[in-house]
Amino acid sequence: MDSNETNAVNGPDLPSVGPLDRPISRRNVLKAGIVGVVGLSAAGSLVWHLWRSAAGEAAVEVFRNDAPNPELWALWQKRGWIKEAMHYLSLGRNVQCKVCPNDCILAPGDRGRCRNKVAKDGKLYTLAYGNPCTFHVDPIEKKPLYHFLPETGAFSIAASGCGFRCLNCQNWEISQSKPEDTKDPRGESIRFTVELAPSLTARDIARVSMFPADVVAAARGLNCTSIAYTYSEPTSYYEYMYETSKLARGMGVKNVWVTCGYIQPDALSDLCRYLDAASVDIKSFDDAIYRRLNGGKLRPILDTLKTLKERGIWFEVSNLVVPTYTDDLEMIRRMCDWLLVNLGPDYPLHFLRFHPAHKLAHLPPTPVDTLARARDIARRMGLHYVYVGNVPDLPDAGTTFCPQCNKPVVVREMFFVRKVNLQKGKCGACGTPISGVWHA
Repeated sequence: MDSNETNAVNGPDLPSVGPLDRPISRRNVLKAGIVGVVGLSAAGSLVWHLWRSAAGEAAVEVFRNDAPNPELWALWQKRGWIKEAMHYLSLGRNVQCKVCPNDCILAPGDRGRCRNKVAKDGKLYTLAYGNPCTFHVDPIEKKPLYHFLPETGAFSIAASGCGFRCLNCQNWEISQSKPEDTKDPRGESIRFTVELAPSLTARDIARVSMFPADVVAAARGLNCTSIAYTYSEPTSYYEYMYETSKLARGMGVKNVWVTCGYIQPDALSDLCRYLDAASVDIKSFDDAIYRRLNGGKLRPILDTLKTLKERGIWFEVSNLVVPTYTDDLEMIRRMCDWLLVNLGPDYPLHFLRFHPAHKLAHLPPTPVDTLARARDIARRMGLHYVYVGNVPDLPDAGTTFCPQCNKPVVVREMFFVRKVNLQKGKCGACGTPISGVWHA
């Protein structure tokens, strides 16, 4: 999730189950019953997990014994907010999630690092299905996507949860929350419709259900060209996103994934069947900083970008420039070099200004000069479309220039298009094709 993307509607404060946020050790994994692992793929997965720990790579934190109690589980099921997960391995009585590279291994009753997945009765379940904690209509430029169907609306939804622990998260109230913290299964059930939306209160939003068919109907009813899975990390509500995307594709609605890109190859391959565009946040180009600032690793994000290119899915890259963490211009130069060599010059790059938030509230905003210098580096290295976000007073921060004649073809102010000089996706001055998806 990038710093442009703040959630628009939050549910009310609800009592938390109270997670026991402790890492699961190898000893406890074995005590939990892995001895009963069957099948070569499951055994291999266990060996890999233990090898990572032995090699000094920290085991992923999971929430031990933090599944909803039976009463809450029953209420969640009655609402239809529980669904068996996709992409997981059975390890005897335990399971391993294979959606993101965290590779969470869960004993019965445990909850995954993203807070949305729970192990029960030898299966893995998602608690983030049909129950968004926030939704809103945004301009597509807010994602940020500047070269994908400009001036169209994106029906934007999110469920709580995230596999990262970004110190600078703008939406930590939902990304670092469990579904039970944002949704309330008590009382009368409410099924979302566009007609009902204006009368919804905050308490209603906590009870409202919005299943895939409802999301698609809302997008169409609100004249939105696309559905954006955004605000938190959509990979943490993968099943909800996947099934909504599949239905949307059949109804002629585009699908936009706003993501940190931290996903496993098989899960990404399935999702790519229905994706139309992605906004991928490279949070740092240094693995040590990635671990310290975000709690993740760089390589899976780079692999995601390569896959999106191979699958022909339009994407744009963002990079939040955080003082003392990611404002090293030499590191930015290395990132630009990788993008140019591996992806080519035509995928847009957005440098985003940091604003103090969450656990980095003590840091100052990114100096505008640092952002301008980063943009200059990217342009000099040969990237064709480079932007600066979150800085309204920087000249041409959001302007698209023709890479051939350097004339402006799209002029923007923040998220709003002010002038367009494109003719069927080509520069109106010299006829050079401008990379992107300009027509539905």
